[in-house]
Amino acid sequence: NSGYPFPTRRITINLAPADLKKEGSGFDLPIALGILSALDLLVPGKLQDYMVVGELSLDGRVKSVKGGLSLALAARGLGFKGLILPDVNVAEAAVVEGIQVLGVSSLLTTTGFLMDRVPLTPAKPGIDRKSVCLGRYGIDFRDIKGQQYAKRAVEVAASGGHNVLMIGPPGSGKTMISQRIPTIMPEPVFEEALETTRVYSAVGLLGNHDSVMTVRPFRSPHHTVSDAGLIGGGAIPRPGEVSLAHNGVLFLDELPEFRKNVLEVLRQPLEDGKVTISRAQVAITFPARFMLVAAMNPCPCGYRGDSKHQCHCSKQIIQRYWSKISGPLLDRIDIHVEVPSVEWRDLTGVADGEASEAIRERVNRARKVQLDRFQKTGFFSNAQMTSALIKKYCKLERDSMKFLEKAVEKLGLSARAYHRILKIARTIADLGQSQDIRPPHVAEAVQYRSLDRQYH
Repeated sequence: NSGYPFPTRRITINLAPADLKKEGSGFDLPIALGILSALDLLVPGKLQDYMVVGELSLDGRVKSVKGGLSLALAARGLGFKGLILPDVNVAEAAVVEGIQVLGVSSLLTTTGFLMDRVPLTPAKPGIDRKSVCLGRYGIDFRDIKGQQYAKRAVEVAASGGHNVLMIGPPGSGKTMISQRIPTIMPEPVFEEALETTRVYSAVGLLGNHDSVMTVRPFRSPHHTVSDAGLIGGGAIPRPGEVSLAHNGVLFLDELPEFRKNVLEVLRQPLEDGKVTISRAQVAITFPARFMLVAAMNPCPCGYRGDSKHQCHCSKQIIQRYWSKISGPLLDRIDIHVEVPSVEWRDLTGVADGEASEAIRERVNRARKVQLDRFQKTGFFSNAQMTSALIKKYCKLERDSMKFLEKAVEKLGLSARAYHRILKIARTIADLGQSQDIRPPHVAEAVQYRSLDRQYH
């Protein structure tokens, strides 16, 4: 429906390489242009300078495709002069420097350009690198009433990149706190924003007019999610929730309600920061570096230890409830924090809590200390420290060592919990801009691990 006669002879279209499975509708436009080029209707040699992608509708319009940003990066890497793609995908693709990005709305517009009849102006990036860190979330920590202990714990977690488990009764604010953690995490640098945008673009979740995601993602899958939905997979591999949470927060509410096999597959991305999905002919690796924030009730009824409600769960029921979470997964969660019911005076108070911006300033200062510390090591936060780095950077003064020794003996903490405490104490010291880990830092860190003994 664009005014071109379709050839009445046999046409052979070769999609190479043959062993790679092809999927998607982005081949429509390049196939049409290939046919027109074979009919000598385009300027000789001009088409080969451009990578072309787009879906064609029956009226000749070019419809959007997934992965515009990744396509632009691939086109630049392959040495093309430019990328021709649907105009609705231009915003994300134009972020890539060093390549012309040309948006088209129809087959006629495309052929007009390739026949030197219609000029197309390369798109300019709609965002600069510095503005990436100025994203607005629409929510703020000042909205949370009370819960100073929990807010301090997530500040420590965001500063050191530590995973968090929040335990408390229904309605205590666990979800509300979790949703606001991205607002206090360090601002995303341009490269981080680009990585996150590529993932969302590949699955078609990026808005048509968005160029780069300027906020850290927050993903909260339902507890009925499958392992493929969480990690990624399918006949045609696609990213799961862990990759959609890349550079942001993965929130698992009602942790024991998730199927055990689903929770177990979390161990690899928590350790490696990536997920590899293998199929018969291809293996695809998706990024998955996220902060895990989990929430759960202390028991099935939700009110164990609550001062306002009576718990009706037996010891056996509570043990069965906790046994749904494996030890290896809990070992990868540094901070355990209790979130009690909100007090009436806090709930009805008129004063706002501390703003996210003020908390993030402290987090940024602490993270800068860590970036300076781990230069040229490949690490960027205290949570990633190996045993050798813990030994090097978590040396304790005599008083601090004595305090920690008593805590380990009294609480019966494991060797693994001991190392977790050292890492958390290092982060708390960084928040206080202290080179040395002092007894108050250790004392606060121990509080975030005391649940090891209380619930096990």
